[in-house]
Amino acid sequence: MRRYITAVVIFSLVFFGLSSLSHGAGFLIYEHGAAAMAMGGAFVALANNPSAIFHNPAGIAFLEGTQISLGTTLIFPIASLSLPNWPDPAYQSVDQVSQMFYPSSFYISHKISDKIVAGFGFFNPYGMGVKWPEDYPLKYISIRDDMKTFFFNPTLAFKVNENFSLGFGVSYIYSTLEFELVEHVEDTIDLTDIIFQPVIASYTMDVPLILEATGSAWGLNAGALYKGENFSIGFNWRGGFKIKFDGDLALSAALVDVTMPPPWDQLIPAEVVEAVETGIAGQVPSEGGALIPSFNFPHILGVGVAFNLTESLIMSADVHYILWSTYDEFTVEVDVPGFDDKLVEENWTDSFVFRGGLEYNLNERFALRAGFLYDQTPQPVEYMDPILPDANRWALTGGFGYKAGNFVIDVAYQYEPFADRTSENREIANYQVGGVNLGKGTYSTTAHLFGISIGFVF
Repeated sequence: MRRYITAVVIFSLVFFGLSSLSHGAGFLIYEHGAAAMAMGGAFVALANNPSAIFHNPAGIAFLEGTQISLGTTLIFPIASLSLPNWPDPAYQSVDQVSQMFYPSSFYISHKISDKIVAGFGFFNPYGMGVKWPEDYPLKYISIRDDMKTFFFNPTLAFKVNENFSLGFGVSYIYSTLEFELVEHVEDTIDLTDIIFQPVIASYTMDVPLILEATGSAWGLNAGALYKGENFSIGFNWRGGFKIKFDGDLALSAALVDVTMPPPWDQLIPAEVVEAVETGIAGQVPSEGGALIPSFNFPHILGVGVAFNLTESLIMSADVHYILWSTYDEFTVEVDVPGFDDKLVEENWTDSFVFRGGLEYNLNERFALRAGFLYDQTPQPVEYMDPILPDANRWALTGGFGYKAGNFVIDVAYQYEPFADRTSENREIANYQVGGVNLGKGTYSTTAHLFGISIGFVF
């Protein structure tokens, strides 16, 4: 059995290493177990498989033997941006670049004694993944952002008595962050030493840049679970944390446009203007440093109940409270001559998520599941932008589970439409002409999610 477990662990770590190349659609990703996903994520009071390490660590206290689960969720977001005020009709409707993400998970639990069960989980609960065309109108705010988090979460669960358990965990968290945009610079240049006349010319400069950074942190989580004969209630807490991102900036060739004042715009040859533009562009370094001293992630509180309505039918419901208000602002400190540090204000608010699910056991081997969720956006409309355009969303879920001997497979599907949302762009200075906000846009998003988990019980 040890050889078999080792093979599964090695396979899963290789797979997750590959999956880290692209995943994360949205800031909080809750789909880390197909059985729970098929029930709308309402799993705090059930917590009856190894994914309890994520949903409620107290649940593993009731698991027998050694159990392993590994899985992934394929996420296909479809998003677009409507810019009705933009003067060029070709850019009045912009589609996000198509991407697929697959946040993945691995769990193992082992019963040490009648009272104590140990576990370990690996999962990716936070992530961003948005990519727009490189030449779209709002490229000065964002072209691409990609954030990944990797949680390594050992846990211990204690069965206080036959009905009540407590679970505790600590997580080492490693995160990567990539961000791409075009930095827009407006300045002046003294041309006296070039044309031997007291001429001050203005210029604009567009500099494509990519930020790549990494960081790490520690986090705590805990849970409690009471299981009655036909009723259970659970509580889960996953603590907030802060990450210091340290990384590099890569700057591409700058596009410079010099405007000569009259009458010099008619007198100076175009070749001289081009030489000035080339000289300005040549002063832009190709690389530099970047630091985000503090990037905040929220606390998550969850309460759930579950009822055995019949011998075959289980109903569950969860309420989650997410303290997004900690995500208020962050500063990007830039070590590049001529570029200023940037304060990014978010000012998100705390929000609720409501979840419900059903499981119907056709027999000892086969179960059908369905669920729903409603997720309130924490993002104020005045802070909405193409970096992460969020909105209220609801979702319908469904799936099934199958057991054969010591093998378990769970499959889930989730349909998740977002409410259309129009935002007055918060950086309108770059887009305001004649009092008309050219950056005013309506964001439309829908996501399709497919989850699968396979497990083994020894």
